[in-house]
Amino acid sequence: MNNDIEIGRFKSARQAWALDDVAIVPNRRTRDAEDVSTSWRIDAYTFDTPFIGAPMDSVMSPETAITLGRLGGLGVLNLEGIWTRHEDAEAVLKEITSLESERERGADPKVTRRLQELLAAPIRPELIKARLEQIREAGVVVAGSLTPQRIQEHYKTVLEAGVELFVIRGNTVSAEHVSSHHEPLNLKQFIYELDVPVIVGGAAGYTPALHLMRTGAAGVLVGFGGGATGTTRRAMGVHVPMATAIADVAAARSEYLDESGGRYVHVIADGGVSTSGDIVKALACGADAVMLGTALARAEEAPGRGWHWGMEASHEKLPRGDRVKVGTVGPMEQVLHGPSHHTDGTSNLAGMLRKSMATTGYVDLKSFQKVDMVLSPYTAS
Repeated sequence: MNNDIEIGRFKSARQAWALDDVAIVPNRRTRDAEDVSTSWRIDAYTFDTPFIGAPMDSVMSPETAITLGRLGGLGVLNLEGIWTRHEDAEAVLKEITSLESERERGADPKVTRRLQELLAAPIRPELIKARLEQIREAGVVVAGSLTPQRIQEHYKTVLEAGVELFVIRGNTVSAEHVSSHHEPLNLKQFIYELDVPVIVGGAAGYTPALHLMRTGAAGVLVGFGGGATGTTRRAMGVHVPMATAIADVAAARSEYLDESGGRYVHVIADGGVSTSGDIVKALACGADAVMLGTALARAEEAPGRGWHWGMEASHEKLPRGDRVKVGTVGPMEQVLHGPSHHTDGTSNLAGMLRKSMATTGYVDLKSFQKVDMVLSPYTAS
């Protein structure tokens, strides 16, 4: 069955859908929200909620990773960011959040230039160890993130520091990177030789996700990350609507489950998931968990102090992200578990998820992936 739509005589394209274009539908059964479980398990680790803190300097510090861990989620520290380049990370954060912009919307080149300067400082192995040690001493799961370009240089330090979940995260990560100038990272060999579970991505389609699953990864990130801060669509013309991307990668998960004789790889939505409604629809499309950036950047404890940015904003040659104002809605506990005083899905994320699952009659996350959905293309007013 061909669902391509003709753009012109030379080119056709497949119809794809964003999370705003879909909705879940109640069925014949409802449940008490207190009977619903939002727990999620990956490898040997179980979490009360399927919420992962995105490895972005404005979202996860060692302190907020600890807080998120104690509140039932998983915090992932960016091991190429401020925390591993600067001893006094708080002073650097204060400077970034105090930078004045001459533009109300979009990136200010002056802000981008200063971000590039601050993130040009070398990564210090002793700071990687110190930051991860701080998280481990708090008794929560230790997770850190590197881009594929930095893996070879720093992975031994990360492992020595006691990381328990290793995240390899980039805008687009493939199992078949080709380069005539640098020896590419062999993901299959690298992941096979590690003694810790690896989450890798992003991927935005069935085939690339299936190849990443064949590397031995425990989870695959879907999307390009940094939904609210990224400018990849404007700068590079690259974009895949998340509802379709998640459903495609979930299909790859099913294919790989049969192909491997029962090995389950988790699908994690990464990007464009900023409200409780987005979370609900991402899980309904087939995700096992969600990586949250903007949603957690709104917490009072967030390092960005109401501002939000990603690693792409500081790329030395090709910046593809903005520093954006997201504001604050309350303490992280309120953002995750309420009580909520907001009607827009920015607080009590877990409570809203339980309510949606109960309203449609599902008792756990895996069964919730079977919920009926409808297309209702969003039109901005």
